[in-house]
Amino acid sequence: MSEVVQDPDRFPEWLRPVVEGAGTITVDDLTRFAPPPGVDARRGAVLMLFAESENGEPEVLLTERAHHMRTQPGQVSFPGGGIDEGETVVEAALREAYEEIGLVSAEIDVFGQLPDLWLPPANYVVTPVLGYWRDRGIVHVASPDEVHAIHHESIAELLDPEHRFNVRHPSGWVGPGFSVGAEKEVILWGFTAGIIARLFDHVGWTTQWDKSRVRDLPPLMLQGNAPGQADLAPNTKLRE
Repeated sequence: MSEVVQDPDRFPEWLRPVVEGAGTITVDDLTRFAPPPGVDARRGAVLMLFAESENGEPEVLLTERAHHMRTQPGQVSFPGGGIDEGETVVEAALREAYEEIGLVSAEIDVFGQLPDLWLPPANYVVTPVLGYWRDRGIVHVASPDEVHAIHHESIAELLDPEHRFNVRHPSGWVGPGFSVGAEKEVILWGFTAGIIARLFDHVGWTTQWDKSRVRDLPPLMLQGNAPGQADLAPNTKLRE
C-alpha cells in the first residue's frame, strides 16, 4: 500500500495547490453536513485521484455507476465504498479502486484526505482520500456489476464555464453540475460534484461561470436517488 506523501515538491507544480489545500480545507468549506459528535453511522471512503494524460494534461479519474443498479444508476462518482473491519480509510479507498477498475495502489502517491462528510438520509460518513497517479498504468471496468464506464476527465474542461451549470432535482433541490464524458453527454452532480466544486473553489482554480444555467436530471439518474443524499454543498441560490 502507498504511504501518505506530504512533501509538495514530490508532485507536479500544477497539483501543489491541491496538496497544500488538503491541509487547510475544513468540513465547513465543503458541506453543511458535518458528522454529529458520536454519530453511529456506516463509514466509507472514496479515492479522488489526480493524474496526467498521455499529453501531460491534468485530469481527475471518475467512474460512472452501472445503469442497472437499484440505487443511483448512472451516477458519476469517485471509486470507493464501505470500509471493512480493520481497514484504514486509505486502505479501503485503494482496495475499492482496485476491485472496481483494477487500479494498482503501488502506482499511486496518497497525499492526504478531506474531512469526513455526512450524508444524513443514509446516515453514511464518507472520507475522500486524495492521490496522485504517479506511475500511470492501465485501468478497466473490473466490476461491471458496479461500473458502467471510466472517465479520465480533463481538469481544464471541468473548469470550463461552458461545461458548468446547476442541476435541479424534481424536489426543488439545486446543486452544482458538470458535463463530462467524451461527448460531454454525462451529468456529474450531487456528492461528487460538490466535492470537486468546493475543493476547486478552495484552491483558487474556479473561474466565473453562469449560475443561472440550470439542467434537470435525466430519468435514469432519478431512480433510487434522494436529493438529500447528494446535497454535499450548501443550497445553491440561483441568480435572478
